[in-house]
Amino acid sequence: MTLSRRKTLVLIGGGAVLAATVAVGYDVTRLPRDAMRPWDMAGQYADPRMRALSWAILAPNPHNLQPWKVDLSVRDQVTLFVDTDRLLPQTDPFSRQIVIGLGCFLEVLRMAALADGLEMTSDLFPEGSDPLRVDARPVAVCRFSPTDAAPDPLFAFVPSRRSLKEPYDTSRPVPADALDRIAAATRHFGMGHATEPGLVQEMRDLSTDAIRIEFATERTLRESVELFRIGHREVNANPDGLEFMGPMFETLRVFGLFTREASLDPEGLVARSADAAFVENMQTAMGHIWQVTPTNTRLDQIRAGMDWVRINLAATELGIGMQPLSQALQEYPEMSELYDEIHRRLAPEGGTVQMWARVGYGPEILATPRWPLEAKIVGGTG
Repeated sequence: MTLSRRKTLVLIGGGAVLAATVAVGYDVTRLPRDAMRPWDMAGQYADPRMRALSWAILAPNPHNLQPWKVDLSVRDQVTLFVDTDRLLPQTDPFSRQIVIGLGCFLEVLRMAALADGLEMTSDLFPEGSDPLRVDARPVAVCRFSPTDAAPDPLFAFVPSRRSLKEPYDTSRPVPADALDRIAAATRHFGMGHATEPGLVQEMRDLSTDAIRIEFATERTLRESVELFRIGHREVNANPDGLEFMGPMFETLRVFGLFTREASLDPEGLVARSADAAFVENMQTAMGHIWQVTPTNTRLDQIRAGMDWVRINLAATELGIGMQPLSQALQEYPEMSELYDEIHRRLAPEGGTVQMWARVGYGPEILATPRWPLEAKIVGGTG
């Protein structure tokens, strides 16, 4: 997770933090190199399944939980499971977002295999699924066979794909025709979008209200705070969750200004800084995009994820940043009013809004940490 650096410095210490950064020196400038290594290892395996999987683990997923496990026991096959220890029971009580993340994983896996001359066919939920909870049954059985089909051109943008959680440049409009091009990348459900200033402002305000509800609800805030990884040592030790990296956050950590405990204090400096930073992000949206599915089955959720990563890659190709706005889509009681409102706006004829995001132009950012591929293999040697 990246808060607005400028806003946070203003609110937490300002010049004192900058001076302290110089005083602490070497330690605060370190990056979590181990946690970044999977990005360098992508495609560097002898087994073609491992090569494809090494790209798939770079797919976007909620709270960077990386909720996937794979079994390679059967030749030319990958069986995907959800890691039921990596769920969000408070903010994602039915694991809808988790399943979308698994759809992202499967689509990158398919594209990576195709780039290697392999066709991947997937049997989704071969033993069935539960609409209310995920369990130990397989999510997909993926089989690989040679093909002469051309690679998917979007695959080239997997290494540079990001979720851009920084303020966007409000002097640069996002062309509607660029969003039309992004929408054309979908394979299952299509994509809606808006750039009209009045509608964008209404959506800015709705997304701001939603993040404030999540912050004000103790159990949903705690769920996120427990996933904070503060500083390069924590990120290297647990390269998942919500990472806070770089000299500023290292300095705040060293001087005890940024801790999990402090983050839970709704009146504290950390909470006020976070509120200001997220409001700045929401209020600099230069457009919004969304996905609607006709129903809300597990298959819909998987296929929405397949489309979502393609949307993200198509935006990357055009240099357009995007950040998912998951809060208003979350299915817990305190969010119900805004959940109904966003569905009224974006799905007036019915259906489920699976994803919603702000778009715009922003700075380049680091990749998000990842667990090594080997940590995700639960059967077979790879």
